[in-house]
Amino acid sequence: MRVVVQRVSAATVVVAGETVGAIEEGLLLLVGIGREDGDEALAWMAEKVTGLRIFRDDEGLMNRSVVEVGGGILAVSQFTLYGDCRKGKRPSFIEAARPEQAEPLFVRFVDLLRQRLPRVATGRFGAMMEVTLTNDGPVTLLLER
Repeated sequence: MRVVVQRVSAATVVVAGETVGAIEEGLLLLVGIGREDGDEALAWMAEKVTGLRIFRDDEGLMNRSVVEVGGGILAVSQFTLYGDCRKGKRPSFIEAARPEQAEPLFVRFVDLLRQRLPRVATGRFGAMMEVTLTNDGPVTLLLER
């Protein structure tokens, strides 16, 4: 499982002209599900993401989690995180989970996030999405399990 975590002051996902997910302060998660991923990886990642201390405290230090600041999460499924570009000019996605495997895992991951945080929005699985964000910091991390 691979997740790009971006601390944002705002983020939205639009599909066919319709806003399907939006948050203000919080985290934008680009979520890649691998062929070998299962419930253990989902639980680990949900705990890690919601516990990351990457928000500023009163002294300006990164000491607070998204839960502590009352932020939201916008989770967007993105199989291209498993694109292997080492050979040739076209990425190989062989390590990405197939859609029929990835979609239920993504839904379970979002459910785990919602158990920890009340404000969780998503994109639309498998759709062409326009993601807009204002990266705060900028703070961007790559998590892999």
